[in-house]
Amino acid sequence: MTKTNPGRFFEDYSIGQVIDHAVPRTVSGGERALYHALYPARHALYSSDEFARGCGLAKSPIDDLAAFHVVFGKTVPDVSLNAVANLGYAEGRWILPVYEGDTLRSRSTVIGLKQNSNGKTGVVYVRTQGLNQNDEVVMEYVRWVMVRKRDVAAPAPDTVVPELAKVLSPTDLVLPAGLDFSNYDFTLAGEPHSWADYRVGEIIDHVDGVTIEEAEHMMATRLWQNTAKVHFDATFRPDGQRLIYGGHVISMARTLSFNGLANAQMIVGLNGGAHANPCFSGDTVKAWSEVLDRAETDQSGVGLLRLRLVATKGTHPKELRGEDGKYNSDVLLDLDYWAVCPV
Repeated sequence: MTKTNPGRFFEDYSIGQVIDHAVPRTVSGGERALYHALYPARHALYSSDEFARGCGLAKSPIDDLAAFHVVFGKTVPDVSLNAVANLGYAEGRWILPVYEGDTLRSRSTVIGLKQNSNGKTGVVYVRTQGLNQNDEVVMEYVRWVMVRKRDVAAPAPDTVVPELAKVLSPTDLVLPAGLDFSNYDFTLAGEPHSWADYRVGEIIDHVDGVTIEEAEHMMATRLWQNTAKVHFDATFRPDGQRLIYGGHVISMARTLSFNGLANAQMIVGLNGGAHANPCFSGDTVKAWSEVLDRAETDQSGVGLLRLRLVATKGTHPKELRGEDGKYNSDVLLDLDYWAVCPV
């Protein structure tokens, strides 16, 4: 009997299949310390218990994307161990803050399958939930990933492509209970810009850039217990390069966005996202954001900003896509999300 796990291949998935992922993880201050060491993370709500208490929370939660990476990492051995690439995201919601001492586990349901025309790979759509020790859902999201087939002669499944919302309505979002920005300290947060200062269509250049290091990327990917072969094994890709984990690029771009969006404190919704091109060691990540929408909430002093976050290889291409509809080769990430901001 084979005791090792080769991972699932495309033909191993079926619509409605539920996968409870192994290895729950109890998060601690260590995750925050390492997250802030790996990325230029400076949002005050995730840095200071006192600042968080001033905003109505019991203490500072774990960074929203750190919690996402923990939940995501659990899914890799079952969903993307044999992946060619993680392709996109939709319908993501952060439902409960994650605090030091919480234990997270993940569960995924297969909601879509589509074999590619080459017959060698297929796209698998899953809806993943992250649950805490009380079986409460702390976050959920849909992602789709291109997965190799074990046997190219295996018959293609019926194609099912789920209908996904292009944009989450503000009423679909869940704000942390008690979140209150009525006494928000702009000085300690680092910037004076409130919700009312951002206008739809505004472009914000986040100025700074970070060159991706091989060692830091692999440390980050191991931190989230992401075991995808493409991130570690240089023989797994024809070009002999280790692919940078897409979440590493997301976190790098999001934390770079502090310069100009220091008061976009928490991500509460993920409308959509695409890893436009592969990222490799030596690439320099820069980022800019576009304000897509604003919305009011019924919580004191709290507004919502819908933001488009674009990460590039150190340039700012005038057009993100070419005439063929494909992304410019310098574009790494195109992410559409909702964040809370003081009014």
